Amino acid sequence: MAVAVVTGASDGIGAATARAFLAAGWQVALLARRADRLAAVAAGAPRALPLVCDVTDPAAVEAAFEAAAGAFGRIDVLFNNTGVFTPAGLIDEIPLADWTQSVAVNLTGMFLCARAGFARMRRQNPQGGRIINNGSLSAHSPRPGSVCYTATKHAVTGLTKSLSLDGRPFRIAVGQIDIGNARTGLLDAHIARLRAADPSAEVPPTIDPAHAADSVLHMAGLPLEANVQFMTLMATTMPYIGRG
Repeated sequence: MAVAVVTGASDGIGAATARAFLAAGWQVALLARRADRLAAVAAGAPRALPLVCDVTDPAAVEAAFEAAAGAFGRIDVLFNNTGVFTPAGLIDEIPLADWTQSVAVNLTGMFLCARAGFARMRRQNPQGGRIINNGSLSAHSPRPGSVCYTATKHAVTGLTKSLSLDGRPFRIAVGQIDIGNARTGLLDAHIARLRAADPSAEVPPTIDPAHAADSVLHMAGLPLEANVQFMTLMATTMPYIGRG
């Protein structure tokens, strides 16, 4: 039975993806900071292993991946999903703490989880596995005022490319899904800030997180001889092509 680790599994795309894996018969380790939310996602699923973990804490990440591998015997797929979108603003008005948090969660957290997953995939028998990083349309085309998020998501693309190359000798396939406007708490908070600044602001087009989950499940289900290097999934009418 295949084993997946999903980070940020307590809400949004992570929770939807964890449920999709479970429904498809996978064993799933669910990582996030909020125990109550994790328990709700894992409820009634005997193949689910909720693990409280702050991805910015190296010791916590190692402990969580060790627990997942210990419980299930191996790790076949890591969906490296945890992310944060701090309030928008011009670079000289953004609190330094927002930049630090963005880097810690969106980049260092992904690095730590990829590191832990890669180490186990490289050494397990049979060798190999798959890492799927959650990028963003901002890895290609930014929104105004999103310097923290955009910079970290561009860095995630570099992480994906480098790991894809380094994983080849060990049958570790690494890809990235860039999702635009999935209706999650993260996006809802962004929309709320937009409407607070301008009550007449248009609500952007969105998609259900379940569509993102289905796409991640498709990527995960491929044989290791095949890899979706980059996938773009978005609300059809959102201004990605041509946006500035």
